[in-house]
Amino acid sequence: MRSLVLAVFSFFLLACAMGPDYSRPDIPTSDSFRMAEDSKDLPSLANMPWWELYRDEELQRLIRIALEENKDLKRAVASIDEFQARLFTARMDFAPQLSATGNVPLARLGGVRFPGFASPFNYYGQGTLSWELDIWGRIRRANEAGLADLLAQEENRRAVTLQIVGGVAQAYFDLRQFDMQLEIATRTLSAWEESVRIGQARLRQGMINKLDVDQFEAERENAAARIAELKRHMIQKENELSVLLGRNPSQIARGRSLTEQKMPPVVPAGLPSELLQRRPDVVQAEQQLVASTARIGVAKAERFPKLSLTGFLGVASPTLTDFVSPATNFGVLAPVLTGPLLNAQTLGFQQQAVEAQAKQAMAQYEQTILVAFREVEDALVGVSTAREQAAAQERQVNALRSALHLASLRYKGGLANYLDVLIAQRSLFEAELALAATHRLHLVSVVQLYKALGGGWSPEMDRPKGDSKGS
Repeated sequence: MRSLVLAVFSFFLLACAMGPDYSRPDIPTSDSFRMAEDSKDLPSLANMPWWELYRDEELQRLIRIALEENKDLKRAVASIDEFQARLFTARMDFAPQLSATGNVPLARLGGVRFPGFASPFNYYGQGTLSWELDIWGRIRRANEAGLADLLAQEENRRAVTLQIVGGVAQAYFDLRQFDMQLEIATRTLSAWEESVRIGQARLRQGMINKLDVDQFEAERENAAARIAELKRHMIQKENELSVLLGRNPSQIARGRSLTEQKMPPVVPAGLPSELLQRRPDVVQAEQQLVASTARIGVAKAERFPKLSLTGFLGVASPTLTDFVSPATNFGVLAPVLTGPLLNAQTLGFQQQAVEAQAKQAMAQYEQTILVAFREVEDALVGVSTAREQAAAQERQVNALRSALHLASLRYKGGLANYLDVLIAQRSLFEAELALAATHRLHLVSVVQLYKALGGGWSPEMDRPKGDSKGS
């Protein structure tokens, strides 16, 4: 019997697993991104840890809080624990399964005779052994799928972490944009209030007409309405950021202003082929494809007979005093072959369903890669054009400030009406708000590029060395 078990076990080890072996699909990629800048002397943005990219100390503190308290991240971590346990469960299928039953009656209601026993018995214990020999590789393929599922969840955790870091940074820059625009609107409102005050005094003196005063008041109310709008956006953004931090909506502390944020001036993106190993969503999609491919082998193996070693070992006795007697022992060990008959067609349909799922996973993997390349290109062009746009708008603001100054001088000298001042003031107000939005756009474009490239740190580097938990 021992020789038989060893021979069967050796055959089991040498047997081939059914279904296709996974091989990475050949995805065509270009040598470089269209908008990448040639700067080999600077380190790649994707290799920067987030605390080196975001230099605002308050922003760093918010990110660390989010990495400790964010609920989506906690769910992703718990999901890893779940799939780790599922993998351990799948691995246990390699080992024999042993169960035991026993009976000690509380009341003797009469004996029951069993074949093979001379007298009725009421006391028995039985152990059942079942060991499936993985001839067709069903268990091996199931373990491959389980491991790929676990790796996919680990990449999902990385993706959630990267999303949280980028989400906190983007929300923070949005908040600083509203702060900057609110400051501009408040300053403009003060200027228009002064214009209204002077205009009303001149109206009483008969120096200007009512139309000029009405225009001053209209522009003042426009600035007041913009302030109310910005305050609403600011509070809503603080609420959004609070949720990312895993906290109830509350006021968010500020650090550096929008124009004080330091970002890399040049952004080399690296090679597109590196993106496939770096981005967690791409790696996650590939692991899901690995799992789907392995489950094809599981489905195929289910259509073939299963060979198991099944045994019974136990004791039975009519009296408790004879329970440990050698004469009461019994046992049997034999191979058992089971196979599908009436459900064979059903198993065939199940295999077709699994194969269709693998095709879906393949399409999802290819789509994820396409989206990854598009996001990198979009972010690269966003960084490049936002920088150019900000420079042009700064020149525009300077020109409009000069125009406002000259228009005011001409108006005070009686060489122009106040319409010129009105137009110059309104244009400067809108240009300053637009410039603040462009400063934010440049910063957010770098955030999006960092996310698109897959970040630059491993899950073990979620915070700088020396930072205390929850600081």
